[in-house]
Amino acid sequence: MANILEEFLGSIGPDVSKKMSSSLNLDQNTVSQILPQLAPLILGGLKKQKDERGGQERVDHILNKYGSAEVLGNLDDLFEQKSKDQNPDPKLGGLLGDSGIQATDLIANKFKIDGSTAAKLIPMLAPILLGFLTNKRDNQGAGSSGIEAILDADGDGSVLDDVAGMILGGGKSSPLGNILGGLFGGKN
Repeated sequence: MANILEEFLGSIGPDVSKKMSSSLNLDQNTVSQILPQLAPLILGGLKKQKDERGGQERVDHILNKYGSAEVLGNLDDLFEQKSKDQNPDPKLGGLLGDSGIQATDLIANKFKIDGSTAAKLIPMLAPILLGFLTNKRDNQGAGSSGIEAILDADGDGSVLDDVAGMILGGGKSSPLGNILGGLFGGKN
């Protein structure tokens, strides 16, 4: 999973940071620091859906419903729409649940961001990351089995160790690492 995050952040991360910071009136450097901390939570939520709610078919359903690759070519419209959202859902429905709220609160506190602005970060990032995965699946030859492999990079069935080193640089004992652990039933 770390490789997909590195690819995502390396290829479109700078553009996402620039446009997201502009639409939310945040410092671009701050947004650049936030993205690699929230992306693993979104991928972790997707992995949990795969593991607990229907395997690869569930992942394909989520990507087909929420992961349009077209969003990658039209970030401005997405950010404009999401920045005006008066009721953002950092839970992403059932994808993250309360972990999305906890992550939003931690990000708001750590980076001194207004709570209503911080609540828009996950809902802004999710469609881009899901669109990136959909594009990889459909247009870059990864296919559904390739996405399944991406969600568990080392094949051990645990997403937690796949992203531990990327979350706040502190692994499983970091605040966001603990939230990710909570997303998977409290396994830190």
